[in-house]
Order: sequence, then structure tokens, then C-alpha cells
Amino acid sequence: SAELCLLPALAVLLPPLPGPGGPGPAEVGLGALPAGLRAAVRSLVGDLDSLFTALGLREESFAVGALSRVVAAELASYAPARNRRRTATNKASVIFVDRTLDLAGAVGHHGDNLAEKILSVLPKLPGHKTDVMVNMVELTALQTTDETCSIIAPGCLAQPNDPAAKALWESFMNLKQKEAVMEARRHLVEAASRENLPIKMSMGEVTPEQLSSYIQLFRNNLKALENHCGLLQLVLATVQTLKHPQTSKWDNFLAFERLLLQTIGDSEMPSVLNQLLPMIKSCSERMKDDYTCEDFLVLLIYIYSVFGEIKCGKELDAAEEEVKKALVKAICDEPEPSPLLQKIT
Repeated sequence: SAELCLLPALAVLLPPLPGPGGPGPAEVGLGALPAGLRAAVRSLVGDLDSLFTALGLREESFAVGALSRVVAAELASYAPARNRRRTATNKASVIFVDRTLDLAGAVGHHGDNLAEKILSVLPKLPGHKTDVMVNMVELTALQTTDETCSIIAPGCLAQPNDPAAKALWESFMNLKQKEAVMEARRHLVEAASRENLPIKMSMGEVTPEQLSSYIQLFRNNLKALENHCGLLQLVLATVQTLKHPQTSKWDNFLAFERLLLQTIGDSEMPSVLNQLLPMIKSCSERMKDDYTCEDFLVLLIYIYSVFGEIKCGKELDAAEEEVKKALVKAICDEPEPSPLLQKIT
């Protein structure tokens, strides 16, 4: 049977569970949740049932975590779902997992994957959760230095009608970044050759500038643009991601996480926090490669998640207090706090 992993830990579904005196996590049912969360769970269950109906699935549900048990139980007792399971022909195992049980997985920077970087650094396509805006100005004669130029409609990653673009996106997801970027160049060269564009193939490392120079060849050829528009959008997304300042910060995150995992057995939490302390800087002190307040919150979540059991004591209390003071100062000094910081404060 097919195995389908669903992670229902959307931000709206992650309030704190009842504390001392209330029901424990094992006993929490839908009725014990706040009204807003109950409505969100019912909405999620309805959406899942619609999805399984379209797929013709008869599911067997498994749950890991308190909230996941609530969602799985509600799906099991949902009347339309019971009717569907009587007639559906395709079997599936559905595993619901509380993301709060794996915060390191949610905030970590995993490996060398171009698709994940594109989805992380480029702005979201309006009205969509899983697609991004690709700036298309480079394919026009418009001259502007405004990166948020809204005169030209944005491109996106979803290209279902372009076989070459679909194949390239598969490469972005499955290959290492260096290999994926080489695939982008190869697809671009093949497309230019089919259109008889004057392309000069170069060997060696692929650079964003090289890809941009290849893209320029399509700019004044409307037929070539139309034939390969999907592919060009994905290559433009690659160029914009590789040039994005957040990409170098991504690599810094990944290096820190790997170093932490290598030394975790020899390090105590206070020493790790003391290493972080000088890196917490106010807005006026930060350079473009320095971590922001949000970045430090992500790092702290990762550190506490992978450390497991932490020894309490005066040394830890002192280190944590210093980190708190530095973070509070940095947050208070933000001239324009982000929506996340505003929500936290």
C-alpha cells in the first residue's frame, strides 16, 4: 500500500496543550481544544477527505503526537470519510506526525538541495503557499534596478505543460546543487540550439552570470521565448536564488548545524550559548552576512532540539540569561520589526 506522510503542524495548529491541572496530552480530544483550533482541525479533516476521495483511497491512519491523534480520530469518525472508505478501492497508510516532535527537522537547513533553497529565498507567489515569484524583467527590454518591479507579471515554478521544465525541476529536487545547476545549463544550451540561437557552450563551473548571458539570447526572439518560457522561468529562479544574499546565509546555517552535530557529545549547552553570544548584534551593528533576530530564534530552536536532555545548573542559567538580554536588546533596537517579531513581542 502507498504510504502518505502528512504533517499537520501548520502554525495555526500549534498552540500550547493544556498545562498542569488540565487533561494530559494522551487524553486531549477535539472537545478539549480552543474553538479556533477545533474549527481548523475540522477544516483540515474536510480537506483531507476531499483529497482522499479524489485519489480513491481507503486509508488506515496512524498518529505520532497528541495533535495528530486528534486529527486522525476526527478523520476516522468523519461521516463522509466513513462512506468513502466503504467504496474506495485503493489502500493507503496515512501517518500523521506532530512537527513539534521534530522541530530540528522544521528549522534545519538540509543538505545541498537547490529546490529547497529556491523555495526558501524567493518571495511567495501571491495566493499560493508552495510556489514562488520569479522576476521576469531579464527577459524584457525594460531597464530597471528595482528588484520588486511589478510592471511585468512574475513567473513561477509550476510548469505542467513544459516537459523540459518538469525534468529540470526533478533535477533540482533530486540532485546536489552543483549537479542541478549544470543540468540547468544543459537544458538551456539544448533549447538555444534547437532555436538556432548563437550560443557558445563553456565548460567548467556554472555561474549565475553565465546562465544570465544564455538567457539574454532568448530575449529578442518571441518564438523562442514562447517555446521555452517554462524552462526559462526555472533557470531565472536558479539565477535569482544563487545571487540572493540569503543563499550565503543558508550555507552558514548548514555549516553551523553540521559543526554542532559533530561536537554535540563533547560540548555543554552553556559553552554553545557563549559561542553564540558575540554573534547577536543589533540592527545598527549588523553586516549583510550577520544573523538577524529571526535567524537566532531559528538557531536556538535547532540547538535545543538536537541537544536532547540538558543539564540544569547555575552555569546554564547564567548563559541563558545573557542570551536573553542580548536578544531582547536586538529586538528592541529593530527600526522596523518583521511581522514575526511583532507577533512575538
